[in-house]
Amino acid sequence: MKIIPRLHAAAVLSAVCLSAAAEAPQGYYKSLDGLSEGQLKTAIYELVRNFTKVSSYSALPQYFQRTDVYPESNRWWDMYSDIPLYAPKFTGLNREHSFPKSWWGGSEGVSAYVDLNHLYPSEAAANMAKSNYPLGEVSRTEKVKFDNGVSKVGYPVTGQGGGCQWVFEPDDEYKGDFARTYFYMATCYQDLTWKYTYMVSQNLYPTLTGWAARMLLEWHRNDPVSDKEINRNDVVYSIQNNRNPFIDHPELAEYLWGDKVGQAFKVSTTTQPGGDPVLTTPTQGMSLDFGQVAVGSQTTSDLFFHGENLTGPLDLTITGTDGKMFSIPSHNLSAALVNSEQGTWLRVTYKPTETGQHAGRLIISEGGLTGSRGIALIGECLPVPVLTACTATDPTDITSSSYRANWTTPSGETVDYWIVTRTKFARGEAEMEEILAEEPGIIIEGFDQWESETYSVQSVRLGYRSPMSNVVFVDHNGITGVTTGESALIVHGFDGCLRFTCPAPHTGVNIYDISGQLVMTIDRVTDNTDVDITPGIYFVTTNECRRPIKVAVK
Repeated sequence: MKIIPRLHAAAVLSAVCLSAAAEAPQGYYKSLDGLSEGQLKTAIYELVRNFTKVSSYSALPQYFQRTDVYPESNRWWDMYSDIPLYAPKFTGLNREHSFPKSWWGGSEGVSAYVDLNHLYPSEAAANMAKSNYPLGEVSRTEKVKFDNGVSKVGYPVTGQGGGCQWVFEPDDEYKGDFARTYFYMATCYQDLTWKYTYMVSQNLYPTLTGWAARMLLEWHRNDPVSDKEINRNDVVYSIQNNRNPFIDHPELAEYLWGDKVGQAFKVSTTTQPGGDPVLTTPTQGMSLDFGQVAVGSQTTSDLFFHGENLTGPLDLTITGTDGKMFSIPSHNLSAALVNSEQGTWLRVTYKPTETGQHAGRLIISEGGLTGSRGIALIGECLPVPVLTACTATDPTDITSSSYRANWTTPSGETVDYWIVTRTKFARGEAEMEEILAEEPGIIIEGFDQWESETYSVQSVRLGYRSPMSNVVFVDHNGITGVTTGESALIVHGFDGCLRFTCPAPHTGVNIYDISGQLVMTIDRVTDNTDVDITPGIYFVTTNECRRPIKVAVK
């Protein structure tokens, strides 16, 4: 058993006692019986890939209060640092994708973006230092880039890193936790297209690269499953209705990547009497938490149903004082759909008509089941937020390939996260992207691929965005809109027009708005050419002046 810090041992025992009711139901792993290698891995993938997603990315701290807090002290259980931070305040922490989201492209549309099986609270500085580096063991003979006593970032030992310059090494106490997390991710998302392949390959089996599998297996063996992981696995199951099989059955890793490759995995034949109606998911005691919603808005959550041998349709009823705040499209589910290999989904909608905390209950019965089971429905309705524009400030830490975008938010405003609008300019072209940030500042990568950039910021609360901030221009040499000789160009903004000042004609004139959209093209301008245009902020490039010139028109 893993050694748990003495200060929190009692808390862990308390948490384990609270989690007993959420353990895997009988027959949950039945589909894995007798399989090996790729077939076994794909069977696990089919078992865990369908799950009920949490209400929103911004609501993750609410879920972390159930999955990652020492119960006796309310201290956040942070596997990245030992700085004492306490729930419910999330200040100083980030929502950390332990399996970096950039590895699959970071799309919010991918289930992995909100999968609690690999999301953990992380102290902000440690999270920033970890970046999207692979797991690995830091060389003790080289200078360490980051070390807070729990997490290290540095050069990898020989044979590790998968070609990345840096690796992230967790504390010995948590190496097994991270290994089992990565086993889950390499299986549950084996069908994704990887943008970075430091630890994974583009295949269904084995997915993990050779060096990564060997290292993770060593961590897995040396740091066995802890009470913390067992408890967390049970709580995550009660939230999103899937489990990490490598916590329930640590030996699975050996069948896929270790000493038992080629052997058939055996599941106990006494787990489920054959022929009886079974509803595997959802389970009794599960809760569907819709998080916080602004009045006048609504949100939905999809609840996954899967079972076997059901003899008739399931009856669905919403009860409770606030039951009217929740709705479903149908009050029964076909047994054929629930019994099918793919299972089926039920969409539940929370549409509050007044502010406050609301609770209901979804009762599931019939279908040949004995008794019924209840799913808690929880949501909170708040007034529509009033947000003020942020102030984008000068970039810092500018290098040839990156910089840090900075901004401030008006004091006293509650913010879920920020959206940074990045507009990139190169060779007369502009490209815009939006980047999610959890802190008022973020490192922007890939600056070396563009001649110059701008950024602006919006805060987000309950899905509402603030007005756009001012726009900050970032240039490699820090000089804005200055050219010399015959290519020199100055663009002035006046009331409703732009005036070009240049000793020689400029061709291929492109004028962009602050979002990076091309609003006007002009074949040729000469000295003192005036161009009528609506008021706003614009960026101008020409064939002779590639670096965008920022100008404001009143």
